[in-house]
Amino acid sequence: MEISEKVAYLKGLAEGLGIDAETKEGKLFAAIIETLDEMALELEDLADEVYELGDDLDVISDDLQDVEDMIFDDEDEDDDDDEDDCYATTCPECEEEIFFDEDVLEDGEVLCPNCGARLEFDVSELEEEDEN
Repeated sequence: MEISEKVAYLKGLAEGLGIDAETKEGKLFAAIIETLDEMALELEDLADEVYELGDDLDVISDDLQDVEDMIFDDEDEDDDDDEDDCYATTCPECEEEIFFDEDVLEDGEVLCPNCGARLEFDVSELEEEDEN
C-alpha cells in the first residue's frame, strides 16, 4: 500500500469515528490528515523524479561507456602498433639502451647514437625463435 493510500485510509477512519471538525481535537486531526496527504503527494512526485533521473543517468552512463570504448580502444590499437614497430637493445660498449624500428632490424646493424659503436643483428635467430 502506497503512502497516499494509507493517508486516505486514515482520513476514512477519522470520518468513520465521527470526529467533529469544529472541536479543538477535530481541527487537530483534520490538520494532521491534510498535512499527511500533502506530504504523500510530494513524496510521490519526488519518487517519480528520482526514477526519471535514474533513467537519464543510465542513458548518460551508456553514452559515456561508448565514448570510453572509442577513445581507449583506439589508444590500445595505437599502442599495439607502436610496440610492433619499435625494438630496443643495450649497447655493449656504453651500456645505453638503443631504440630502433623494423627497417633497422632488417638492415642487420645499427650505430649507437651515444658512442658510435656498430651493433650487428642476425635476424635469422629471431625468426627461428618466433617459429618455436
